[in-house]
Amino acid sequence: MTDSIPVVRETDHGTARLLPDVDRPRAWLLTVDGAPQSYVDLDDPAHLEFEYTRRLGHVLDLLGAPGRTYRVLHLGGGALTLPRYLTVTRPGSRQEVVEFDRGLLDLVAEHLPLPEDAGVALHAADARTWLESAPAGSVDVLVADVFGGSRVPARLTSVEYARAAGRVLTDHGVYLANLADAAPFAFLRSQLAAFAPLFAESALIAEPGVLRGRRFGNAVLVAARRPLDLGELARRTAADAFPARVVHGPALRDFIGDARPVGDADAVPSPLPPDGAFGIG
Repeated sequence: MTDSIPVVRETDHGTARLLPDVDRPRAWLLTVDGAPQSYVDLDDPAHLEFEYTRRLGHVLDLLGAPGRTYRVLHLGGGALTLPRYLTVTRPGSRQEVVEFDRGLLDLVAEHLPLPEDAGVALHAADARTWLESAPAGSVDVLVADVFGGSRVPARLTSVEYARAAGRVLTDHGVYLANLADAAPFAFLRSQLAAFAPLFAESALIAEPGVLRGRRFGNAVLVAARRPLDLGELARRTAADAFPARVVHGPALRDFIGDARPVGDADAVPSPLPPDGAFGIG
């Protein structure tokens, strides 16, 4: 995309807008129904603008030695921010992106195309259905960033979903999810209660203000089948422009408390953000 002119299009599941960043010549913000979804810089794919994407990027950077490649499954596509990031930080990785909104995929492919040699396959499909049909042990990293509007769909919040995610991961696999909640954190706690028993190590990354219950905000769930360098992760997230905390070990168990995972029959979407959160309102 060369002209810095906003693009507005009705996709299969909402109104998508591509808005140019006046400060970065080939950088774009994608919103859907007014909610910011993605930010990409075509000249610098390693630039992560949103705080939660930087936190995901820190985890991805710490998974192994520089240059090591991975098989990565992304549930939720947006403008393909993290797939682009991995093409430059982990070149040669094989990536698949599953996005429910075919029209959104077409919009991004048309205006913000990936390099031909990116090694990223795009699929217009339901995330849960794709996950349940994927081969067992076929993915090293699973990144879930699925929002129907501004909420995580109920189908991606249950213990059955957590088990499906665990099934496709290898014995050294890592699951990452972008979630959002506010005190008293019933949703976040139930998500952690679903994933923590399935993985050797779990952590939650969020801004202190969110964790203290002062506001609604994003939180990154990390679940790994092998030890991660959580000390280095904590140092990197604390050094960001918007510092975050890494909650793990006894502190995470205290955070989960007596929460229990929910099954498909009782699952609900993540909480509706308050007016003004994430640009909504």
